[in-house]
Amino acid sequence: MNDEPLRSEPSREDPRRSLGATGEQLAAQHLVRRGFTIVEQNFRNRWGELDIVACDGHTLVFCEVKTRRSSSATSDPLESVRHGKRKQVRRMAARWLAERRDRPRVDELRFDAIGVTLDPAGGLVRLDHLEGAF
Repeated sequence: MNDEPLRSEPSREDPRRSLGATGEQLAAQHLVRRGFTIVEQNFRNRWGELDIVACDGHTLVFCEVKTRRSSSATSDPLESVRHGKRKQVRRMAARWLAERRDRPRVDELRFDAIGVTLDPAGGLVRLDHLEGAF
């Protein structure tokens, strides 16, 4: 395993989208290290987007990922996962479950939140994983 800090790749796209994609990549790597398989990323429907759907064989997890730079005014990315966002993620998860017939069959569903904080150069400063966040 490489011990160098993870950095975001330069991108010509919207900086916010690039920041979010970097956070989602780091969150997915974290989940894989914890024994999850990534079932789907960036599932979009008319209500928005599910960032990550993952499964460990027993639990299917719908994961909302929020990423911030450490220099931003809002230091804790998880503060932005409020009631409206939780409701939106639940609605999207219900739609995903209805559409994905080949999905893993498990006994438990869970909604997690992962907050990723990056330094101004794109290096990982902190990753907080709240299981059963909502």
